[in-house]
Amino acid sequence: MSVWTVLSSLLAVVIALAVVLGLAFVLLKGLRRWQDRFQTAESEGERPIRFLRAMPLGQTERVVLIEARGEVMLVGVTAGGISLLKSWPAGEEPQA
Repeated sequence: MSVWTVLSSLLAVVIALAVVLGLAFVLLKGLRRWQDRFQTAESEGERPIRFLRAMPLGQTERVVLIEARGEVMLVGVTAGGISLLKSWPAGEEPQA
């Protein structure tokens, strides 16, 4: 096996990898745009649910503070599901 054969094989692998990564990038960008089309008009480009804070309580349990349509909610997240712990109406901020 000559050096040129090895180099040409290596070049073919590098080119194939670049093509696959390029296609994956284009596909992910397209999926992102497609997903963004389904957001509500009232969100005006913002995500309908905004993550504020999280505090882990164990291996798979955590408490998460989120905002959805102006309402702030404290939810408990476990492996078994999600539970609403407390919510604050729009305009009212939770106290520390």
